[in-house]
Amino acid sequence: MTLRFISPKTDFAFKKIFGSKDSKDILISFLNALIYEANPVIQDLEIIDPYNPRDVVDLKDSYLDVKALLDNGSTVLIEMQVLNLAFFEKRVIYNLTKTYANQLKYGEGYSYLKPVIALTITDFPMFNQTQRYLTRFSLKEKQELFDYPDPEVELIFVELPKFPKTLDELESLTDKWIYFIKEAPSLEVIPPTFSQLPELDKAMNIANQANLSVEEVEKLRKQEMFLEDQRGSIVKAKQEGRQEGLEQGIRWIFRFLERQLGSIPPEISQRIQKLSVEQLERLSNDVFDFNNLEELSSWLLENG
Repeated sequence: MTLRFISPKTDFAFKKIFGSKDSKDILISFLNALIYEANPVIQDLEIIDPYNPRDVVDLKDSYLDVKALLDNGSTVLIEMQVLNLAFFEKRVIYNLTKTYANQLKYGEGYSYLKPVIALTITDFPMFNQTQRYLTRFSLKEKQELFDYPDPEVELIFVELPKFPKTLDELESLTDKWIYFIKEAPSLEVIPPTFSQLPELDKAMNIANQANLSVEEVEKLRKQEMFLEDQRGSIVKAKQEGRQEGLEQGIRWIFRFLERQLGSIPPEISQRIQKLSVEQLERLSNDVFDFNNLEELSSWLLENG
């Protein structure tokens, strides 16, 4: 029987597969593969604010798809980013440093600080200097390249367009997880090499669209549609210049909001059009989460 798998690249699907209460074993295997070269360094972890599959609309964390506290005290921020938005590189650094600094409670000393790792998966190339699809950044001395005394922060990037391997060429567990993220929708069955690995087999079954509720399928469809709209806006921005592309992006946001919430009152419309580029980017990420105009209005009060 031919199966149909959802794309882990969408915010909804990524959280459902890697961030639900039942996904701990999946996330452990995934992080060991991408951070520790498939060595079983992580034995246990806690998923912070886990996604509850029974509450489809409650997906408020648009910047960090999944956040996990490892058994060694380290925190890992995992983000799947499909669109190459302006200042994205700064956002990754901001989330990393904010998480690191916010560990300390009032009166606690620096000894309480634990390492923070930002694992970012992009559906676009980030680094033109290399064709490697998995890159790591940490604090080093510039001339002699020795490490800073405490390995407190690390940035790991997986650039999906650079991953060249076909299903038959997959060797390591790392290869298989990256292939799953990139190519799951193109598969029609669970590959035998995946079904032999319990965590990957479980992830494939979660991604099987037949196992989703009607509400979940609709949520996924809306996100996929909006992402395609946003891609079109970015292409248009490159073709016609920043201002024209920005205006096109605003029109797509309005189109989605009207499809989701109905007619947008003039006062809310005016507030949206006055948002900065950075605020519009945040709105485009959070637009899936609004259930009514009141929630949109509250968002604008907090972020506008």
